[in-house]
Amino acid sequence: MIEEGVKRKLAAILYADVAGYSRLTGADEEGTHKTLSTYLDAISSLIEGHGGRVLHYAGDAVLAEFASIVIAVSCAIEVQRDLATRNENLADDRKMQFRIGINLGDVIIDRDELYGDGVNVAARLESLAEPDGICVSQKVLDEVRDKLEVGYEFLGEKSVKNIERPIPVYRVVLTPDAAGQIIGERITARVASRRSVLMAAAVVALVVAGGVAVWLQRLPNVPPTSVERMAFPLPDKPSIAVLPFDNLSGDPSQEHLADGITEDIITTLSQLPDLFVIARNSTFIYKGKPVKVQKVAADLGIRFVLEGSVQKSGEKLRITAQLIDALNGKHLWAERYDRKMADLFVLQDEITDRIVTALQIKLTAGEQIRVHRKHTRSLEAWNLLTKGIEHFYRRNTNDNAQARRLFNEALKVDRGYALAYAMLAWTNWFDAQFNWTNRPDLSIERATFLAEKAQALDDELPDVYALQGAVHLYKKQYQAAVAAGEKAVALNPNHATTTALLAVIQHNAGRPKDGIRNIKRAMRLSPYYPTWFLEELGYAYLDAKQPKDALAAYKKFLERETSGLHAAHAHLGRALAYHVLGRDEAARKAVAKGIAADPTITATRFKRDSLNRNDDEKERGLAILRRLGLPE
Repeated sequence: MIEEGVKRKLAAILYADVAGYSRLTGADEEGTHKTLSTYLDAISSLIEGHGGRVLHYAGDAVLAEFASIVIAVSCAIEVQRDLATRNENLADDRKMQFRIGINLGDVIIDRDELYGDGVNVAARLESLAEPDGICVSQKVLDEVRDKLEVGYEFLGEKSVKNIERPIPVYRVVLTPDAAGQIIGERITARVASRRSVLMAAAVVALVVAGGVAVWLQRLPNVPPTSVERMAFPLPDKPSIAVLPFDNLSGDPSQEHLADGITEDIITTLSQLPDLFVIARNSTFIYKGKPVKVQKVAADLGIRFVLEGSVQKSGEKLRITAQLIDALNGKHLWAERYDRKMADLFVLQDEITDRIVTALQIKLTAGEQIRVHRKHTRSLEAWNLLTKGIEHFYRRNTNDNAQARRLFNEALKVDRGYALAYAMLAWTNWFDAQFNWTNRPDLSIERATFLAEKAQALDDELPDVYALQGAVHLYKKQYQAAVAAGEKAVALNPNHATTTALLAVIQHNAGRPKDGIRNIKRAMRLSPYYPTWFLEELGYAYLDAKQPKDALAAYKKFLERETSGLHAAHAHLGRALAYHVLGRDEAARKAVAKGIAADPTITATRFKRDSLNRNDDEKERGLAILRRLGLPE
């Protein structure tokens, strides 16, 4: 029923918005505002020149209406071509690229403004467009097909916020060789009547800004997996594993480049709360192995898998990437990029944007800033950091020292590299935590200082808060440690190690049940988790008065780590759990095994290594261990 007195009309609506505006503003607020003003003036002039009317501006967005949908699309094409020419004179990280959505729909007229689904759909189409791209609805396509020298690619029926039914979406293809083509056209009754056989694949070479697109219809489907075959229940949000990109350069020294690109994509996606992202530790076990997508999905309990390759030749860079839905075996998106090495950071942003768009994730303004935040503009500094991270993950004293050297080299190149300061701080924390230094107090002070330097440069870097949580815990500043750990997880909710570190902090701060919950979440984020996750789970269960669960966790830990200080600690944890269960003979044997695992273990050292705030409980435990045979 139409409400009396409400004015309506059919209108061609154009909605345009800047891609990555928050990132541009963060890098150069005044320069970005000046460029935006110039570009908005140009867009307004073209709209008016095509007989359109700008309804209003909203920051970096433009809403306009036209009397003709053909003219509206023609105007959008001219806008994108004009802006592409203007962007030629700008550095890649300063280019201002607009997304445009166009819809033909019924709108409400109120005080010279337009409202309703006709406008909302145009805005949603804009969010689905690529930077420098145009997306249109089925209604628009029906009116403009064969009337303009462009092609159209069907992107599927998209479910978008606040619109009841999925919208059939088409991307406008501006390259001359695509003119007149409808690629992957939606099958409707009208289309079916024209064709006796559906096209199984479209083989179309399409030159786009990012490189040469690989047509999804041309790619063979992979054998699908099923939810029943998965090792874990599927998360209640889109879930993804990013496999290590293959190094096709023929040069093993370029391995760090492929690993660094993979890690950057994982880190960026991990910061999005509407995604579930498998940790690096678990996806890198597939590195260098012939692996099937359906097996990865089943092993990790996720739906989507991203795989790709990197090939570097001089200053030329080729990256391929494809996103696969493991449940149906279909490619959601695939592309090949041929760029210069200098374009690497912009290219990483583009790949991330395409993944987010393909999975229909809508980013808030704050999330867009974090997704596009770059910690350095120097490829040399990034290369040094990436090489250092290779050593850092090996977790031994020699590689830790080598990582520290490379992080220092990165800072010599770029003194404003926040992540390099954070990683350098972690190497000092490791020295103190794992007794790789004779002066752990100095190492902790260095870590504290470097963390402060990193935070001053970037106060939303998750690594900084995780590090501060670890430092505060080492100093037994429990309240500050919990606050920092929670902040780190809030900024990067999919980071398994950060989540596990929060569990350590919570359990030692007197919140073992919170620790159990978070260490289990960390294990789900990284199904191939490091052994210390199990050690921590055992401690948390012990403090939560769940001795049987503690014994089960310690048993799994000791199956993977049989000697050394951590194994000794696990045996002592077992001894305390056995004592609670009234099994003192088993407890004595556990103490003896702890001493055998590391002969340096004593009651004094066990007390020194403990970070638990409950001193009374700690003393009771030490008294029990002494009676069970632990030397002073």
